[in-house]
Amino acid sequence: MSDNKTFLITGVSTGLGRALARAALAAGHRVVGTVRTPADARAFEALAGDAHARILDVTDHDAVDTVVDETERDLGPVDVLVANAGYGHDGLFEESSMDDLRRQFEVNVYGTVAVIKAVLPHMRERRSGHIIAVTSMGGLITMPGLSFYHGSKFAVEGILETLGKEVAGFGIHVTAVEPGSFRTDWAGRSMIRAPRVIADYDELFEPLRARRIHGNGHQPGDPDKAAAAVLRIVAADRPPTRLLLGTDALQLVRAGRDAFECDMLAWAELSASTDFDDVSRSA
Repeated sequence: MSDNKTFLITGVSTGLGRALARAALAAGHRVVGTVRTPADARAFEALAGDAHARILDVTDHDAVDTVVDETERDLGPVDVLVANAGYGHDGLFEESSMDDLRRQFEVNVYGTVAVIKAVLPHMRERRSGHIIAVTSMGGLITMPGLSFYHGSKFAVEGILETLGKEVAGFGIHVTAVEPGSFRTDWAGRSMIRAPRVIADYDELFEPLRARRIHGNGHQPGDPDKAAAAVLRIVAADRPPTRLLLGTDALQLVRAGRDAFECDMLAWAELSASTDFDDVSRSA
């Protein structure tokens, strides 16, 4: 039996999506990749290997259903879904609008969920498949100026963890892939930056924004190595629920978890004091 699989990867024009598509093609897999423009579609299909481009805006949920159904009908079962399309909103909470929040969630949360919901019935019927969503270390820890982005990624993390428990009995694996800082366009053209208007935040935020801008292109993470890591978990019999990518992700998430544990332990007595007395006595 062939080990070659059919991948559906959203957002393959650049970044981690592109690196993963190239790696999967080089390994002999078929890749259906979604892009936003005809030019990007032609460029993707020019890659060596079994590459099939589909023009798709993941916020168009009817179009998502159509692309998935046509892929299943014309190219065969989707074995691996990688929901990768997304962008970052860089802006302080008070300086970012409700429309900014709505757009961030439309793409990062609703778009991701729409693609998963389109693929899931096919996988459930076959009792097999692997659903992967690219979230971020920012779905587990936070930094000033990224509240809307963090909110969207925290939401996807919760959805994926729950989904994994719901579909485990159907032979379907679910993995959240959480990259740290990689040399992609995330901090460049894939980031929307809210205008600065409140001087009170200048001392806190201006150095952070400058560091993100000037650090773009110098991030520690190698997209090709990230792609190789994702292919390893696709080939695993028991893939992880979460996969951090990058030493910065490991360090920052570990520090965040340590801080949470310190708070939890420091206030444990108060936390436990909120049960009914008969519950507390029986515990």
